Amino acid sequence: MAINLRPKNNEGFYKILFQVFMWGIWIGYPLINTDYDNPASVIFLKMLFVVRMVEIPLFYFIVHYLIPKVFRKNGVTAYLIILTIICLTFIFAESYIKVWVNPDYKNSYTFFIFFPVIFVAALGTGYGLVTAYMEQESLRIEENQERLRSELSFLRSQISPHFIFNVLNSIVYLIRSKSELAESVTIQLSELIRYMLYETDTKQVPVSKEVDYLKNYIDLQNVRYGDDVNITVKISGNDSSLTIEPMLLIPFVENAFKHGVGMVIDPRIEIDLNYDQTDLIFEVKNLIGPETTDQKDFSSGIGLKNVRRRLELLYPEKHSLEISDSDSEFTVRLKINLKR
Repeated sequence: MAINLRPKNNEGFYKILFQVFMWGIWIGYPLINTDYDNPASVIFLKMLFVVRMVEIPLFYFIVHYLIPKVFRKNGVTAYLIILTIICLTFIFAESYIKVWVNPDYKNSYTFFIFFPVIFVAALGTGYGLVTAYMEQESLRIEENQERLRSELSFLRSQISPHFIFNVLNSIVYLIRSKSELAESVTIQLSELIRYMLYETDTKQVPVSKEVDYLKNYIDLQNVRYGDDVNITVKISGNDSSLTIEPMLLIPFVENAFKHGVGMVIDPRIEIDLNYDQTDLIFEVKNLIGPETTDQKDFSSGIGLKNVRRRLELLYPEKHSLEISDSDSEFTVRLKINLKR
């Protein structure tokens, strides 16, 4: 799963760019449309420039105070009442400023007096609401991503001990049988633990590493069961560019050994893995006995229950998981689109 937070630095850049563009037009447009040879036009421009500079604080007051402090906490009605009072205050203040800049100016409260203040207020309201929504959405995404990270970390922490306990049982069996393979198997287990400790902290690992890990686990089970279990493994694929979430395939194999060995007559486990430039197809089959049919459930094991959830989090709409559970055979078929 791609965990990409909203690029806040880019957002800040676009905000600054928008404001420079907005104020450049609002203040700069009269500068390029004034007849500087006409003294009356120059005085009007001076008066207009001072008034426009007064309207800038109105915009930022709305964006940084009224929207977050009034609108979001007290609602639309309170916001409109306060905004109306403030706009009227600015309109009267601008009228006196115009007289101060140009004593010959005569106040007349027409549309052209109200429009600039109302326009800036509307612009500030729209900009403030959009900015507040973007910040809230960014925070929501960040909180959701952090929740997913925590959940995935928790799921991984459950899978690893579960797997180690199963392999330790294999070693205990060898030690009790006084097998010379106990030492080599212990070394093999240390390699597996090293993989879990140092490789699974990363988001993705090469498929080849996950395959090697899978092979090591199967070898350990081969040592334990020997000829008592018919294990068939077919692995094909050599695309070194493909990566996968670590520890994702092993729970299916664990489940096969857990329920496909023991009370099953002539146990047989078939493992088929194929990966190419885009897709990974993984199929595991094991026979089941009548004693295990009533006890087994796909969601009962810690590893298998977690791997289903991990697939939902990591590969949404990019995987398919098919479970076939007959009276004598249990089949899992997983297909994942690994294309980035």
